[in-house]
Amino acid sequence: MRHVYLDHTATTPLDSRVLEAMTPYFSETFGNASSVHWYGQQAKIALEESRETIAKAIGANPGEVFFTSGGTESDNFAIKGIAYAARKTNKNRVVTSRAEHHAVLEPCERLQEEGVDVCVLPVDGNGLVTPEQVKEGITDSTCLVSIMHANNEVGTIYPIQEIARIARECKVLVHTDAVQSIGKVPVSVGELGVDLMTISAHKLYGPKGIGALYVRRGTEIESLLQGGGQERKRRPGTENVPLAVGFAKAIEIAVAEMKEEMRRLASLRDALEARIRAEFPAAIINGHPTERLPHILNISFDSMKISLEGDTLLMNMDLRGIAVTSGSACTSGSMQPSHVLLAMGRDPRTARATLRFSFGRSNTADDVESVVEALSDVIGHARSKGRA
Repeated sequence: MRHVYLDHTATTPLDSRVLEAMTPYFSETFGNASSVHWYGQQAKIALEESRETIAKAIGANPGEVFFTSGGTESDNFAIKGIAYAARKTNKNRVVTSRAEHHAVLEPCERLQEEGVDVCVLPVDGNGLVTPEQVKEGITDSTCLVSIMHANNEVGTIYPIQEIARIARECKVLVHTDAVQSIGKVPVSVGELGVDLMTISAHKLYGPKGIGALYVRRGTEIESLLQGGGQERKRRPGTENVPLAVGFAKAIEIAVAEMKEEMRRLASLRDALEARIRAEFPAAIINGHPTERLPHILNISFDSMKISLEGDTLLMNMDLRGIAVTSGSACTSGSMQPSHVLLAMGRDPRTARATLRFSFGRSNTADDVESVVEALSDVIGHARSKGRA
């Protein structure tokens, strides 16, 4: 059976060039970057060169890039760190949206339990939150706006530049989670105008377990960890030099190849979308029709036209060699409808009957054919069993 991987939003395979760059730092150059001797200083040089590469890729200064364990930690660091620091100025409000990743929503929920006023903005049918909504959500007590750069489930790209402009006029900081967009579309902290930005390595063919938080110089943020002076005392703990080197190599490759890869991935996405529209009339395309990432296609099957069980749909695609996801969280063994799709107005049954295809470097036009064949087979099988 031919296997097709179409879940690059979840993770990507490690690029062989990245592995090659990392390998010496697991054995030969093994020093602790905080040590003052030769071994430590060789590691320190590699760490700082990696920081410079990542900073250059996002248009930042190296001193504004702080290594973390990944996107989740970076989001927590940004949101809690700013909220805690803002207590000194009696700013006690955070603005976010209903379509954010759980790594943003759950820290906000925790802050709410601690007495922070959290404003969660609704999104429209395309998953979009508008600058006007953000402006209405900002009050004199607001310390932070956290809106993602691009949605990880439906691919919608948000108007962060305009949102940041409005927030800046109100003297409010802006954080954006760019985990899904970095390396896929051009991302510059200067052009976006954000104060904090989350990025992660394993979404762009780098290693798992490392990410970074961009913090604009002069931004007051409280550390969530104590125990050392690493990362300029903002993120203590021995730095993971091999992963930092891999992260830098991955982002360097992604940026260098981005223009051509954007066109290629968008072509594959559009080809699959055209086939689905033509052959599956019950399918709904989720996300913004134009302002979206090039590699994500999210579809739901309209519960008013066809009855499909989301978990069965997903498993049957996997049995036919197509690795995709529903975009839903699996909790206590049952498939829960995506909070993003529910926020966009999909009913729970339709939201559960969802597939998210996310293309990557290994995918070809043949994979589009394989998906359509598998989907036709799965839906035909469901009809024969009386479930459609």
